Amino acid sequence: MNAPDNKTGRHTIQRKPGESMNLPPELAEMLKKLSRVGQPLLVGGCVRDWLLGLDPIDFDVEVFGIDYSTLANALRAFGPTDVVGKQFGVVKVRARGLEYDFSLPRKEIKSGAGHRGFDVRPDPNLSIETAALRRDFTLNAISYDPAGTVVDPLGGLEDLKRGRLRHSSGAFAEDPLRVLRAFQLAARFDLDVAPETADLCRSIRRAFSELPRERIWGEWEKWAAKSTLPSRGIRVLEETGWMEFFPEIAALRGVPQDPEWHPEGDVFTHTLHCLDSLAAMGEWRSATASRRRDLMLAVLAHDFGKAVTTEQVEKDGVLRWVSPRHEVEGGKIAVRFMERIGAPKSTRQFVVPLIENHLYHIHMQDDDPRLSAIRRLARRLAPATIDDLCLVMLADVRGRPPKAETDHPGITGIRETARRVKLEDSAPKPIIMGRHLLAEGIEPGPHMGKILEAVFEAQLDGAFSTEEEGIRFLREFLKPRK
Repeated sequence: MNAPDNKTGRHTIQRKPGESMNLPPELAEMLKKLSRVGQPLLVGGCVRDWLLGLDPIDFDVEVFGIDYSTLANALRAFGPTDVVGKQFGVVKVRARGLEYDFSLPRKEIKSGAGHRGFDVRPDPNLSIETAALRRDFTLNAISYDPAGTVVDPLGGLEDLKRGRLRHSSGAFAEDPLRVLRAFQLAARFDLDVAPETADLCRSIRRAFSELPRERIWGEWEKWAAKSTLPSRGIRVLEETGWMEFFPEIAALRGVPQDPEWHPEGDVFTHTLHCLDSLAAMGEWRSATASRRRDLMLAVLAHDFGKAVTTEQVEKDGVLRWVSPRHEVEGGKIAVRFMERIGAPKSTRQFVVPLIENHLYHIHMQDDDPRLSAIRRLARRLAPATIDDLCLVMLADVRGRPPKAETDHPGITGIRETARRVKLEDSAPKPIIMGRHLLAEGIEPGPHMGKILEAVFEAQLDGAFSTEEEGIRFLREFLKPRK
């Protein structure tokens, strides 16, 4: 995963004038052939990412000056082509395990509700500037000619230099999904939303109800897995008025915390610091996309419960803000939030135990937890792991400037103990199984489950650690009690 070089999280233009994009050989050959019959331009995110010094992954090509049949015929020699996109002027080509999208420039006329309510009409004779007007933001409307020229009809290069998201045209308002694209792009590249674009986003808030859940999740997933400064995306939701559709986050604004422990301010402010702390961790940046996504959502939601549990109580003659059992309540609220944004069941199962246990290092009796406690913790966290929990806890303790801690002895103790028993990245598995009970003459039935549960509890307490020891323990356990 690429990350910005500076401390602010902001990416800056890295490419020099005249520098050529390093293209996959097969794509370069396709573009060379298309250049003989039309004008192919690389467009969209691949150009933006290349300009920022990142390595493009997905390549999209817009071809001007030819019809659909000519486009499809020119590409058939390079690999299997998918021409089901003829209505939209799109040809997909698969070559050497990669897929490339080639399209004709097109007009999009609003014909119904939602981001799919468009009448799409391919028009190979459109000018480059007219075609660019249908793109969401000016920095995504920059094109690249394979000859080595950057084509910038809408001033996207200047917006990219300034770190600014500005809509390409008034057609932006026809697709409400673009507001959530602003949310995730701002977090990925530390971008500010132009005031006029924020105003436009606020004006189309009613269209949120038109968005299907799977598309909402698509933008949230990008935010969670790809952010370099995730707090920037959350602030975009506030700036555009779209925070109202995510009330679990909005509820954190103004929830007080004890200033002795949280000098940074309310729960909302603390959460933003935690998110950025997680994104700055090398272990998070080097993780798989799915793990990054789920960890980021766990940190976002770790204090959701404070919105409904925070109260002021007197302790030793001093009024204190406390949030008893906010971990448990937060898990319930997080489920509702994740269901509404379309997160898959596997993500919900991963996130909730991390929220419910994110204060484990605080509740421990000392900094060197007992092995039995670590075994039970690993079991409670599954499918998440103790290493996952440690990252969430570290983000939490680092999200309290100026009281932020780079480390915490309790967290270190948890991780070291887990590694001693090889449970840092997995849950303990039962050694004694049903087949062992059958071998000892136990008849099948519901009672087997109770026996296995009791024996597993003994295993977690350290009564045995090998199959041989477990069988001996089982035989003693099954002996009649006098």
